[in-house]
Amino acid sequence: MNEWLNLYGKQFYEFVFIPEVQFQACTACGTLVLAFFLSKLCLKFSPKSTEEDIVKVWKNKAWKLLERILFPLISAFALLVALSAFERMAWSTDELLKPVLSLSIAWLSYRMIGFFIKSRAWLRLLAVLAFGLAALQCFGLLDKSIELLGVLAFNLGDRRVSVLDLLNGIVILMFLLWISSFLGASGEKRIKELPHLPPSLQVLLAKVLRAFLVFVSFAIALSTVGLDLSSFALLGGAIGVGIGFGLQKVVSNLVSGLILLIDRSIKPGDVIEIEGTYGWINSLRARYASIITRDGKEHLIPNEDLITNRVINWSFSDRNVRVRVPLGISYDSDPKEAIDLCLEAAQSVPRTLQVPNPKCLVVGFGDNAIEMELRFWIDDPSNGVGNVRSEVLLAIWDRFKQNGINIPFPQRDLHIRNFPESMRTKDS
Repeated sequence: MNEWLNLYGKQFYEFVFIPEVQFQACTACGTLVLAFFLSKLCLKFSPKSTEEDIVKVWKNKAWKLLERILFPLISAFALLVALSAFERMAWSTDELLKPVLSLSIAWLSYRMIGFFIKSRAWLRLLAVLAFGLAALQCFGLLDKSIELLGVLAFNLGDRRVSVLDLLNGIVILMFLLWISSFLGASGEKRIKELPHLPPSLQVLLAKVLRAFLVFVSFAIALSTVGLDLSSFALLGGAIGVGIGFGLQKVVSNLVSGLILLIDRSIKPGDVIEIEGTYGWINSLRARYASIITRDGKEHLIPNEDLITNRVINWSFSDRNVRVRVPLGISYDSDPKEAIDLCLEAAQSVPRTLQVPNPKCLVVGFGDNAIEMELRFWIDDPSNGVGNVRSEVLLAIWDRFKQNGINIPFPQRDLHIRNFPESMRTKDS
């Protein structure tokens, strides 16, 4: 162990004190220090704009990107100039100057591409790739590694695919998927800004756009590897059979979601009622619809249930909803006066509509009361129906109390045909 340490310690000592290495180290340190001060000097002229103009926004983003890459950019440029000067004077640069330049370029690439990436997982992967390649270049192993990956290959049908081709395809696929996610988000934002476009059609177009971009990304990546896409026809058929038997519910929900988006029978913002669940649709997903109830619970209803079950859509073609309030008054009260008081109570609640105007009808004569029904309209069922019904009932109660209109209790007449003899004796 001591011999090994002595050997490598001696080699390191000899490497450090080589004049060429010392000169390269001084040059590298000088260029890095110069780049640091130049970047700090340039950052003092950074424009600070708070305007909302689209041109100003893009200028601010471009300047932020420049601020992020300014130091590694100046460092790489200065090192490249120093490297060219060394090579013109036939001085050695392999010991230190070229490795530092490789690391500087890797750092520049990481900072530039990382500006557009928000995910930490993607940033870690990018850092491993950039600095891993730079490390291989520093030790002179990059070309040999590429040759080794090109030799290692396997047969895929009639095509022989090397590990290098496979890695290139994976890198291209990841890059294309990242571009697709960026374009998909931008396209979805633009689609939502289009006027006169129903919400359901907006969701459909956004989903079709994302699916198309993902498909194009995979097609380009596979063609880059050199695979014939027609060779996947048999595999696609097998997958289709597997989907037909094993994923019937999933496929049914996906197809049902597309049908809902196309026929626009249910769309985000609608107020629906299905199997006792009452709420408004928050979003339509590929497999389910998100419905938020009045108590804050979010129900995930499969799209198939919205197609096959009976659904009450309170706002399908018109958001106006009629609310019915049954009530009764005693036979001693005046029904005409009660009708006027009910209409007055309904009109006093802010959420009720004046057009169509409220109606109050006598619907029957019950055992204990004159049966009536108040009907009024609202145009915001998403804000709840029970609460507005409660407000109207409280207003009716106040007016009935003020005007002497009685709400009767249930009444029963009891007729005794035979009075027990024992109870008569006891009473007497």
